[in-house]
Amino acid sequence: MNRASLKRSKILHMALMGTSDPSGEDEASQEKPFVLRALQIALVVSLYWVTSISMVFLNKYLLDSPSLRLDTPIFVTFYQCLVTALLCKGLSTLATCCPGAVDFPALRLDLRVARSVLPLSVVFIGMITFNNLCLKYVGVAFYNVGRSLTTVFNVLLSYLLLKQTTSFYALLTCSIIIGGFWLGVDQEDAEGTLSWTGTLFSVLASLCVSLNAIYTKKVLPAVDGSIWRLTFYNNVNACVLFLPLLLLLGELRALLRFPQLDSAHFWGMMTLGGLFGFAIGYVTGLQIKFTSPLTHNVSGTAKACAQTVLAVLYYEETKSFLWWTSNMMVLGGSFAYTWVRGWEMKTQEDPNPKENEKSTMEV
Repeated sequence: MNRASLKRSKILHMALMGTSDPSGEDEASQEKPFVLRALQIALVVSLYWVTSISMVFLNKYLLDSPSLRLDTPIFVTFYQCLVTALLCKGLSTLATCCPGAVDFPALRLDLRVARSVLPLSVVFIGMITFNNLCLKYVGVAFYNVGRSLTTVFNVLLSYLLLKQTTSFYALLTCSIIIGGFWLGVDQEDAEGTLSWTGTLFSVLASLCVSLNAIYTKKVLPAVDGSIWRLTFYNNVNACVLFLPLLLLLGELRALLRFPQLDSAHFWGMMTLGGLFGFAIGYVTGLQIKFTSPLTHNVSGTAKACAQTVLAVLYYEETKSFLWWTSNMMVLGGSFAYTWVRGWEMKTQEDPNPKENEKSTMEV
């Protein structure tokens, strides 16, 4: 891969994350004192951790809390999409009315663009729906293991759909992740806490996350490369497509019988879940902007580890040594895959013939 191709790939990745060309930002950041840059990075990473972990625990409460007893996972997902779409439109209006106060693209609903984004929206609906259904049926502690196959599906779909080969070492890290996943399922079964329904939803969620990344690359030009426009159209389409599902699955009737329907606390928690759903996209892009895609993946792996430990402590669960081993295999395999891919991209960007001869083993 030549330098031009690498640069285009880098620009595309930043467009997906809603960030700009970091060249100017890197120069500006070098002018700042080291302590200030370190504090900025620590703050951004902390913000990402707090937002991501809080969103998982809050969604678990909304989807499977014994005190709430709200059995409408599709409605919870629909409401979060509605909040995100309204926030996007609200920020767009604010940016138009008060130029300079908010940096946000102008949003106007174009049915032609909405139709272009529709294939991605179907995958997007599958991703967020299966993700919430997974969280409904499995514990937060097992959630990371259940969702661990995303990396494996990335490799598989890249080969099947994009004809991209993967190095032997990257495949080796994927085998560690698969081993950790199966060991985790086995240990959940041994402890009597395994939900096959939740496990199936976790696999489907991982598949949809991978498909979402591929379709995003295809659809992004339809919204002029703006991740915020894509977020707006995705969530508007999702709200429309969710309506018949709410009727067919009887969730609207269940919602009308819900005893806390007039509770300010309930709607406050629902709205907060939507705010976290909107915020996670922003803080993810922010973390990549202030660090790098590689550091973001490492941070995500470390965050998953912290999230698992917090879940075990919060829910006062007791886990076996092999259960913890499965988590370490998944986290270790994910970290190793990130490191291998980062190393491979670095060698491609600054090729060394002698080193390349040693690392050309492709599968």
